Amino acid sequence: QVLGVSRGSVRDAIRSLELVGLLEPRQGVGTVVCDPASGAGAPLATALIQKRKMITELLEVRKMIEPPLAASAARHATSDELADLENILVRQEARVRQSELGIEEDSEFHYSIALASDNSVVLKVVDVLMDLLRETRERSLQADGRQEKSLAGHYRILFALKQGDAAAAEAAMRRHLQEIEEVVLKKLY
Repeated sequence: QVLGVSRGSVRDAIRSLELVGLLEPRQGVGTVVCDPASGAGAPLATALIQKRKMITELLEVRKMIEPPLAASAARHATSDELADLENILVRQEARVRQSELGIEEDSEFHYSIALASDNSVVLKVVDVLMDLLRETRERSLQADGRQEKSLAGHYRILFALKQGDAAAAEAAMRRHLQEIEEVVLKKLY
């Protein structure tokens, strides 16, 4: 409820993460996050790139998790966190001007939003999600115009965060993820 996500959406996200081996239900304990260092993260990231269905599911999980995280970040972000986000975008913009991918900045921006949402449990899920996204992010950022689109989307999100506007931050993140999805799926088919 803190993130404004229905229980059904959370259940769907948990099922998707269980399917890719990132979460594991344990009787008497609940659902636990698997250790990506145990080999679940990197091989799965490679498998995800090769399987359209899995990539689509990963994008679906992002759409379930990241827009509410952006809304939460709009409510909780400190001035220091907002300044950090702005610095990340300045660095990303410099990379885009030099025709570099800016993968680190892209990842850092999304992760910093998760940090600013002030939810330690969701942060553990986002940790695993970021590992899975590493290779798909690299491939999608190589598409023509993708870097500029990504940067523009990030600036829209940052603007909403600075306004403290949870609904606008959520909408900006949703739009950003939709644009990413269009690019990624176009590359797959």
